[in-house]
Amino acid sequence: MTHIKPFTVSNPLIDDAEKLRGQARQDGYLYFRGLIDAESILNLRRDFLELCHRHGWVEGGENLMAAIRTSTPFMEGDDGYWPVLDEFQRFESFHAFAHHPAILDVCDTLFGEKTLVHPRNIGRIMFPENTKYTTPAHQDYIHIRGTEDTYTGWIPLGACPEELGGLSVLVGSHRFGIFPVKPALGAGGLGIDTAPLEADGLGWVSGDFALGDALFFHSHTVHKALPNQTADRIRLSVDYRYQGCSKPVTEGSLLPHFNRMGWDEIYAGWHSTKYQYYWNAFALNRV
Repeated sequence: MTHIKPFTVSNPLIDDAEKLRGQARQDGYLYFRGLIDAESILNLRRDFLELCHRHGWVEGGENLMAAIRTSTPFMEGDDGYWPVLDEFQRFESFHAFAHHPAILDVCDTLFGEKTLVHPRNIGRIMFPENTKYTTPAHQDYIHIRGTEDTYTGWIPLGACPEELGGLSVLVGSHRFGIFPVKPALGAGGLGIDTAPLEADGLGWVSGDFALGDALFFHSHTVHKALPNQTADRIRLSVDYRYQGCSKPVTEGSLLPHFNRMGWDEIYAGWHSTKYQYYWNAFALNRV
């Protein structure tokens, strides 16, 4: 991927609903600098890394927050990956973070109605020296269905320079429908051929993510990860999905990611019921 341009920053539009929606319609994404407070991100990062340390994946002690790997790479689907993923899926902090007020304020403005937060939340752990498993170019709609106007919120849990493997978006690609898929290595297991879009002049954007930055993109927007080219640092990030509450939603989007356990098992030991089965308070159009 060559000639990657920087993201267009959406912060100046955050209080102007029409311009914010206009940029989303034009580019297929919104990028905000410093949207989320550092404390909220670092608290979740610490939870994630303490879990990784217990499983022998990263150094502990004073080096814990640096995410220095001590393990050979794991990928989604590996036998050794599931114990970490399953435990993280039970973290109350992980699910509560999806409802951060700064995120919901943006989404409410974008959708023009109250936001439905999909409970099918995803935590990502990307190892260095594992570039062939970098997430390929793809669209999220084939995994989500329901309304096309679902947006993914991608948030790195800490500063994420390009070399650590941030996300890149193909600007305007959401306007061309759904593309044929092919099997591919990396998260999701499916990729698309972007050469025709690039030949038509569509270009990639990315950049260094600072602590608190957040990226939102339409379910049809083509995006991919950049490879983690560091020698020893793990990249941690979360994927959350959002839509207007009146739009159709699939039952699958209301289940845990990979659906390896039920919600009652996930909720066991939580301190609050605030984010348990919250979607039942909506009169959802389930499809």
